[in-house]
Amino acid sequence: MKSFLSLFVLLTLSLCSSLVSSASLSISYSNLKGDVDGNGSVDVSDVNALINIVLGKNVPDDFKGKSDVNGDLNVDVSDLNETLNIILGKYSTPDRICLAYAPYYRSQLPRADIVTHICFSAAEVYVRNNVYQRFKIQGDNNTSAMSKVLALKQQNPNLKVLLSFTHTVVNSDNRQDGGFSAIAATESNRIKFAQDCLEYMRKWNLDGIDLDWEMPGLSWSGAACDPANDTDNFTLLVKQMRETFGTDYLITLAGYVMNKRRTTDGWKYFDLQAIKPYIDWVNIMTYDLDDASGGHRGFNSAVRSSTSYWDIDRTIAEYQSAGYDASHMVLGIPFYLRHSFETSPSAIDYRDFHRYAESVGYNFNNWDDDAMCPYATLDGVFFGSYDNVVSIAAKGERYVGTGIVRGFMYWDAGADDIDYTLSSACWKAVMKKY
Repeated sequence: MKSFLSLFVLLTLSLCSSLVSSASLSISYSNLKGDVDGNGSVDVSDVNALINIVLGKNVPDDFKGKSDVNGDLNVDVSDLNETLNIILGKYSTPDRICLAYAPYYRSQLPRADIVTHICFSAAEVYVRNNVYQRFKIQGDNNTSAMSKVLALKQQNPNLKVLLSFTHTVVNSDNRQDGGFSAIAATESNRIKFAQDCLEYMRKWNLDGIDLDWEMPGLSWSGAACDPANDTDNFTLLVKQMRETFGTDYLITLAGYVMNKRRTTDGWKYFDLQAIKPYIDWVNIMTYDLDDASGGHRGFNSAVRSSTSYWDIDRTIAEYQSAGYDASHMVLGIPFYLRHSFETSPSAIDYRDFHRYAESVGYNFNNWDDDAMCPYATLDGVFFGSYDNVVSIAAKGERYVGTGIVRGFMYWDAGADDIDYTLSSACWKAVMKKY
């Protein structure tokens, strides 16, 4: 076996030399796993380091931690092949985005080498009598989970970490009051909130703020709303944040799949055209578009088993009509199966599929050629759709590869399995050179 590998290695290095000079082999791409020796570039030295590992030679431990280039939890010839693909330019430039949401209650963190951004979720706002007071991290302001996420920057110096705000209230010393509706309603509240965010980012070395207010003009989870003014006030809020932050910090939004819509007493959702000058991009929540038996993350709902009221294609069209190009759109990938918003279990995390298959008898091995996604059945009846490696790759081909969106975000990293199967699939789909 080792003699075969030696021959393979010689042929590999010969191929490298004949295709491109050593000077052009150094590709600055430290986000990617191929930087095996940790010198900040992917080049022939990484191939040499991998060869030593594959051949069982004594290699420093810090090399071994970066040697699983293709993310399959093995270090073998396939990792050499993946490194050569990187060197030969078969992956895209790192301006694309692969973003993971990391909720405070999850024990599994995102993998630092296969994300560009992490949104730590979440902070909740404190409002009393419609006056903004402060914000705290959920989990009764236990910042240990956020500290662990921020520590991932040590593994990936290019990683950006944002603090995501939610409209929900879980802390024991808080209660629903005016919420974001009240904060956005007055100039004094907007200024104080923006300044608090700026000081917090400086203190914790955060790179930006993500707003997950679901939604202006609607009352979800008991949150206050003002349909007559929320949508316009949200624009004023992000405008104030941009003025306060300048250009040094990111502002992103967990966005809905539609532009603003009229209601009987005002508006709901976000005014996409109005907020565009103040935000860096929108993490579009292209999922939860239907209960079973609809496919809640289908390309197009006009297909069998995808009777959703909305779909990804219409979402893209909605944003493009509002003036958005690829640089402002990041497509959402759910790491769970949605069955229903009312029936228990309403959703099943990807990491728990095997348990439900073994204990209850769910069959997750179904595929819809029209919707281009897998789905589960229970006793032969459609239970819900989800994403897997194949459907994520298909979304990459259709939306990233054609330059329609800038990349993927996913909710959430802790719902993936311990092998980071879906996380790795998102990274490869985003960073592939199509």
